[in-house]
Amino acid sequence: MPFTIAIDGPAASGKGTIARALAARFGLPHLDTGLLYRAVGALGGDPVAAARGLTAADLARPDLRSAEAGQAASRVAAIPEVRAALVDFQRRFALQDPGAVLDGRDIGTVICPDAAVKLYVVADDATRAARRAAELGADPAEMLAQLRERDARDSARATAPLRAAPDAVVLDTTAMSIEQAVAAAVAEVTRRRDG
Repeated sequence: MPFTIAIDGPAASGKGTIARALAARFGLPHLDTGLLYRAVGALGGDPVAAARGLTAADLARPDLRSAEAGQAASRVAAIPEVRAALVDFQRRFALQDPGAVLDGRDIGTVICPDAAVKLYVVADDATRAARRAAELGADPAEMLAQLRERDARDSARATAPLRAAPDAVVLDTTAMSIEQAVAAAVAEVTRRRDG
């Protein structure tokens, strides 16, 4: 059975950085599932058709890390038909041998409820806003407002809302360096893998 690592949490909590580090450390492929939704949102037009026709080239667009793409992703992710079109893609990715690391907002609850390891990465709002502002060269106050709007939308949606799986380990990165957060995640994965 593939060793799947599911990492969820709100934007700018550190989940992507941790996911990439875990994939490198354990030699597993990584999927940032947010890129799927960002690509669908950035493509414009009919989001359901965009989700059904998504290609690898769509995931390589240089504009997918923008704040605008993040907001568009959150909007299209609330559409049940878009989510359904992307679920199979994500599950196929997760089931490859020897396993995979997926990060997003509903990996441990919807996409991979049987994942070997589930992490829910959080940080306080001000820390997340400062991180995202530094990453994008944006105003921290503006980022804070955008993150809170997005968190509210992602948590309130009827289909696959943002929430921790009951058996997820919560990792609060607010006061952690990248190295400390990665070390904590590696320790949890090692414990589950070797236990």
